Amino acid sequence: MPNQTGSKKKGLPWKKWLTILILTPVVLFALYLWFVLSWSYSNGERAGYVQKLSKQGWLVKTWEGELSMVNVPGAMQEKFYFSVRSDEVAEKINKHLGKRVALVYEQHVGIPTTSFGNTSYFIVDVKVLE
Repeated sequence: MPNQTGSKKKGLPWKKWLTILILTPVVLFALYLWFVLSWSYSNGERAGYVQKLSKQGWLVKTWEGELSMVNVPGAMQEKFYFSVRSDEVAEKINKHLGKRVALVYEQHVGIPTTSFGNTSYFIVDVKVLE
């Protein structure tokens, strides 16, 4: 509808506003998820014996495991729970079950769901210790 100056009013219809209102949180959540999965809070190695490794998950399957760490013979063992996203790394871990290994990990803090792994520690490599 023209106003007094003869120009039409310009503005976004309510459907476009609704689309923007819905898509903005989705895009922000996707960016946040990409950030926490690609940025590593810490990294390091843990040595011990892998006791368990199994593939788990409803939609996104990840390998979940536990490493038994014994510092001094006769001392209580400590368990390190970890996740593996790569099938190649999981295969390397399975190949060296029962041997003392060092698991190289990256810790990702702030992952909002357990769909990408049950823990925040993701194994990226395995070293066999002699």
